[in-house]
Amino acid sequence: MSHAKFDRFPTPAHSTNRLFYIQRSSNANTVVYDANLLPNKSLNPKRPVYTYWIRFDEQGQKEELTTIQRTLAYGLYTNPIPAEHNTFEGYFLAYRKRKFVVKLDAKGNPIALFPINNKLNILKRVYVSVDETNLMPSVNYIELFGKDVVTGKDVYERFKP
Repeated sequence: MSHAKFDRFPTPAHSTNRLFYIQRSSNANTVVYDANLLPNKSLNPKRPVYTYWIRFDEQGQKEELTTIQRTLAYGLYTNPIPAEHNTFEGYFLAYRKRKFVVKLDAKGNPIALFPINNKLNILKRVYVSVDETNLMPSVNYIELFGKDVVTGKDVYERFKP
């Protein structure tokens, strides 16, 4: 399931806390979403997901999101799910139509479950095709890449938001 346009971007270095990352057609800079784990390996209830840039178009440095990026574009809203220990439901502030779940799997690894093809699957990466010809950029389409939560097989969906 390789897409040539996506492959021109560098892949963020592997991390055991990595949930998923977002890349856009506009440049190689990548927004990374990692699980924010406490020393006891549980998700931090105040901020279960740590979001930041890897500025591949510069020196590949890690950089915090600006307040506007965090509150409008790439930020997440998360809330604990009371019935499930150390499990959080959330959504992207820029796209609230699909809710996701962040939790630890049976082996204690952090995962983000996201609706891909109308089924909760493990989200690994997102590609956003952006149209920047107008004053306000718009999204042409979004591609979701993940793994089936049961079989581990690759899953993919492309949609227009």
